[in-house]
Amino acid sequence: MKRQMLVTRVVTCAAALVLAACASTTKPGAVGVQRQQLMLVSAETVERMALVNYTQQNRDAQLAGRLVTKGPEYERLKRIAARLQGQVTTFRDDAAKWNWQLALIDAPVINATCAPGGKITFYTGLLRQLKLNDDEVAMVMGHEIAHALREHGRERVSRAVAQNTLTTAALTAAPSTEAQVQAAGAVAHYLFMLPNSRQNESEADAMGLELAARAGYKPDAAPAVWRKMAALGHGKRTPGSQATGSEPPEFASTHPSHQTRIAELTAMLPKVMPLYQAASANKPAKAAKGK
Repeated sequence: MKRQMLVTRVVTCAAALVLAACASTTKPGAVGVQRQQLMLVSAETVERMALVNYTQQNRDAQLAGRLVTKGPEYERLKRIAARLQGQVTTFRDDAAKWNWQLALIDAPVINATCAPGGKITFYTGLLRQLKLNDDEVAMVMGHEIAHALREHGRERVSRAVAQNTLTTAALTAAPSTEAQVQAAGAVAHYLFMLPNSRQNESEADAMGLELAARAGYKPDAAPAVWRKMAALGHGKRTPGSQATGSEPPEFASTHPSHQTRIAELTAMLPKVMPLYQAASANKPAKAAKGK
């Protein structure tokens, strides 16, 4: 009975901690993303760690002669990034003051990222192997920027911190092995019914689609990108990883399947099409020629 009471107290205290640390990092925008997020780690801490990794990544790429800092591909990405960054206040005002940076790495990797604080990385493999047009590049970049705006990385770190802390507390409260297992299971079951990374991906898809549409990029390019991904058998990967040529079943993956993603993006098109049309009506003719 005493052990059960200890577990109950741990769970109750942990639940209070989670509730106190929940907030939404962004405004909902037209797509309506407004889920409450668990944030136990400060944005400054996560951004500082991300900057260290980003700087090291670029230093390594430069030493290997793979960091692209000029030329048509780099200038193209800079132009698209500038237009997307002009729309970030749709979701959060402070992002307009971020120290946005862009890195292009010459490597046959199908990937792009945006680290906390606005540190964008693209790989030439993504541009060349998928043969992305400007609208499609904008959809990928918008998606990655959305992860940073939504602070999904900080959310993942917070979940890890919470899980480690609470599991340790539960184990301390329950001295026997059997009780420890029960305590850890109770904490995990009660507290970590949180959105998984598939929901994070869906949020980034929606927000990225809106960012790109507001910047004057064709919304139907979003499902087109994932059709290209599906045709190559590629899914989302971390920097430096290579394609495997196969896609895992959706239930076994941390991301939606290509077909699910295509269907969800297609369903969102009516919400953002008016934004694209309004942006296109105001777009200078010179910019339109680049499409």
